[in-house]
Amino acid sequence: MATALLPKVQAVTDDLSIWPASTTRLPQSGLAVGGVSLVELAERFDTPAYVLDEGEVRGRCRTYRDAFPEADVLYAAKAFLSRAMVRWVDEEGLGLDVCSAGELEFAVTAGFPPDRIVLHGNAKSPRDLEAALRLGVGRIVIDSPTEIARIAAAVGPDGRQKVMMRVVPGVSAGAHEKIRTGEDGQKFGLSLTDGGAQHAITRVLGQPQLELTGLHCHIGSQISDVKPYLVALRRMVGLMARVRDAHGIVLPELDMGGGHSVAYRPGESALDLTALARRMRCELLRGCAAAGLTVPRLAVEPGRAIVGPSGVALYRVLTVKRSGEKVFVAVDGGMSDNPRPALYGARYAPRLIGRHSTAAQGTATVVGRHCEAGDILAADVELPGDLRSGDLLAVPVAGAYQLSMASGYNLVGRPAVIAVHAGSARVLVRRETLEDFRRRDIGG
Repeated sequence: MATALLPKVQAVTDDLSIWPASTTRLPQSGLAVGGVSLVELAERFDTPAYVLDEGEVRGRCRTYRDAFPEADVLYAAKAFLSRAMVRWVDEEGLGLDVCSAGELEFAVTAGFPPDRIVLHGNAKSPRDLEAALRLGVGRIVIDSPTEIARIAAAVGPDGRQKVMMRVVPGVSAGAHEKIRTGEDGQKFGLSLTDGGAQHAITRVLGQPQLELTGLHCHIGSQISDVKPYLVALRRMVGLMARVRDAHGIVLPELDMGGGHSVAYRPGESALDLTALARRMRCELLRGCAAAGLTVPRLAVEPGRAIVGPSGVALYRVLTVKRSGEKVFVAVDGGMSDNPRPALYGARYAPRLIGRHSTAAQGTATVVGRHCEAGDILAADVELPGDLRSGDLLAVPVAGAYQLSMASGYNLVGRPAVIAVHAGSARVLVRRETLEDFRRRDIGG
C-alpha cells in the first residue's frame, strides 16, 4: 500500500477537534473516549461496534437548553434511539420528536412522558395515530389535508387532541438535495406558496376535536447557515398574523424544526448554535412586534447535533489492495451499518488507532464488505501507507443516522452499541446475530 500513497502532513490527520470532548491520546496512537480505551473496547466487544459517549450526549443537551432557555428543545429520535438515550434526554429536560408508533411506544415504555412527545410523519398509518391517541402524545403534526379528518374521527366526538400544522415555507437549505425539506415540490408539509397551508388551517379550525396550537416547519438537514432559518421564521410569523386576521386566533407555538449541521471532518463548518438562538429570538421578537402578535413559544428539534458527535464507529481492517491508481481498505462493516455515504455522499475522517505508524500518509478509500460497488464508507481519505489486515480504524461523528438507518443486508447483523462514561463501559444494544435472523424467519 505504501507505494501507492502520496506523503501528507501528519498533523492534519491528528486533529481531534471533531471527536467527543472527553477524547484523550494514549500510547501507541491509541485513543480513549469517556475514559475508556477504544482499542480495549474493540477487543472486549468485537467489531464493528459503535461507542456512545454519555457525557457528550448530556453535555450537548445542556448546551441546547442553555442556548434556548425560553424554548422547548425536542430531541429528534430518528437520529438514534435506545432506552438509555431516552433516559438521558428525559433527565436533561428535553422533549422528544418521533416519527412512528414504533418510536413512540419504545420511548413511552422506556419511561418518557408522552405529553412531552411530538409525532411527525408525512404518511402516518392508522397504527401511528392510534398509538398517539392511546398514549396521550403531546402534539401531532399534521402533514396533509387527509390527516385532518382522520385524526378528528379517531379522536371521537368527546375527545380533543392538540395538533400543529407543518408548513413548507419555500426555503431551500440543506447539504444534499435528498435532505432539503423546506422548498416546494417535495413530500413534506403544506405549501405556503400555493395556499395549501392556509386552507388546511381553516379546515383544522373547523374541527372541534382538534386544537391547533401552532405551526411547524423543518427546512432541511446539515444546514450550517443561520440565514435560511431566519427567512423561514419570518414567513411563519407572517402566516400566524394572517391566521389571526382571518380567524381571530393567536397561535401560541412555533416549532422551527432542526437540521443543525455538525462537522464530519476537521475544518468543516458547523452551525453556530449561539448565533442561531440569538438571531432567531431577535427575529421572532421583531416580527411579532411589527405584526402586533403575542410572541409564541419557540421549539427546536436537534437530533444529529446532539448524538452525531457523541458516537464513534470501530472497524477492523480485513484487506488492503490496489486497483489501478486507487487503494482500497476493506473493513468488517459497511453500508449495512452506515448507508449515509451511499445515500448522500457523506464524508468521514477514519483514523488508525492502537498502532504507531511511521509510514507516510496517503490517499485511500475505505470500503465495506457488501456486494455493492457503492459500499464506500470514506472515499479518498488520508491513512498511513503501511495499513494492513487486522488494523483498527475509528470513525468519529458516527452517532446519528447510521445505526438508526442500518439494514440486514447480506445478513451481516447490526453492530453493538457501547456506552462509555467516567472510565466504564456497558452494552446498550447488543450485536445482532444469525439467531435473530432465524427467529424472524418463521416460514419453512
